[in-house]
Amino acid sequence: MNTLVKFRKSVVALQKVLLIIALTSIFVYAWHTSYNVALFSGKGNYVVLLSYLVMLITFSTIYGGFKIGIARLNDAVYSMMLSTLFTNFLMYLELCLIARLFLPVWPMVIFTVVQLITVYICTYCNNTIYYKLYNPHKILAIASPDGHRNEIIKKMQRIKDRYSIEKIITSDAPINEIFSLIDNYEAVLICDFDKTLQNKILRYCYATKKRTYFLPSSNDIVLCNANQSQIFDTPILICRNNGLSLEQRIIKRIMDLIISGIGVIIASPFMIIIALSIKLYDGGPVFFKQNRVTKDGKIFNVLKFRSMIVDADKVALRKATAKDDRITPIGKIIRPLRLDELPQLLNILFGDMSFVGPRPERTENVYEYTKLYPEFDLRHRVKGGLTGYAQIYGKYNTSPQDKLNMDLIYIEKYSILLDIKLIVMTIKILFQKESTEGFDEESSAVGNVAKEYSITNNKTESSNESNKTDKDDSEN
Repeated sequence: MNTLVKFRKSVVALQKVLLIIALTSIFVYAWHTSYNVALFSGKGNYVVLLSYLVMLITFSTIYGGFKIGIARLNDAVYSMMLSTLFTNFLMYLELCLIARLFLPVWPMVIFTVVQLITVYICTYCNNTIYYKLYNPHKILAIASPDGHRNEIIKKMQRIKDRYSIEKIITSDAPINEIFSLIDNYEAVLICDFDKTLQNKILRYCYATKKRTYFLPSSNDIVLCNANQSQIFDTPILICRNNGLSLEQRIIKRIMDLIISGIGVIIASPFMIIIALSIKLYDGGPVFFKQNRVTKDGKIFNVLKFRSMIVDADKVALRKATAKDDRITPIGKIIRPLRLDELPQLLNILFGDMSFVGPRPERTENVYEYTKLYPEFDLRHRVKGGLTGYAQIYGKYNTSPQDKLNMDLIYIEKYSILLDIKLIVMTIKILFQKESTEGFDEESSAVGNVAKEYSITNNKTESSNESNKTDKDDSEN
């Protein structure tokens, strides 16, 4: 085992290669035994095999199927299974094109099941080996005295296989005591506190070669994406701060028109059925409209299928929860499946939104968040989106600061390829429970913000606070 530890990166890479070989071998066996009519007589078979490998590796990379030991076991298994399903579906269509006829589906279904079993066994074994090779780092956590953004400590403590927080000290401790403690640990977690002190600790960690986990501010994210340049013998960083270029905006709009147009055509039968069901249930309005803020502070009406009773805010002024009695029977079906969001394809078609971008917030929320975080308005450098970086990597109760940072990462790293990746990633989160569940009665990002900044809890602000969520369909 000691020898393997020395070559653990190579061992992990070998694990990924073996998993790909196993899945590809099962496909090749099924291809030759059940779909031999789709075989070429020459070297064309190598092209088919290459296309299978490219698709499997691409989907696995995008969905995180290769994150051995990094992602949770169930998430790694789910990601790899989803990658396998999409690859096999596309390969089935490719084989049908080669054979020029619709091939029987059952052989594909059977060997896909075998592959999924293989994925589970291999991922379980790979994770087990990974944790044998990589012991969790012993971490010293340096927390903020006022508790600001210290939630990261609890999150890391929940992942005991990767992180071992041995000691927590607040940043108001003497600096020499902090440095002395750093020497006794393998890694340091720096929470959000005074920047001058953060810089001192970062320099010390760099000098002593300590692994460092650091909570970035909005400025840090901008600097991380700056370009390095040189003026004679002086290195400088350039933050262009231009947002999207003209070419990027044109291509992005064309993509929005194509995707939303195709989406409306495909979804129109479902949209008609949902609309009729809502109308027949209680005779109320089909759509729920709400003011939202998008690029350059422009306000527009976002469209959603109404999933709650009429005048839900008059029944109870509170945030929507998983078991909210205001949700209609129709709403209980369409909310978990995200079907209530389908009308937003029209918002995209009309140019109010983009398919990918920061989630547009209510006008009241923007006002409140901007008071707490002046840089919150930076999200409006691009159009609001139906899906986006924060929607995929965050949760409904993710703090406003973390959502802001993720939106800034998207804006700073924007590319057409990133948009395509996020669109593909959206398919993954649609089937994950934690991405569609309602809020817990006692836990929400808004509640945390209210406690942290002592926001007055009068009726008006309670109404605003109850809606400061991405689910934002409490229909108040």
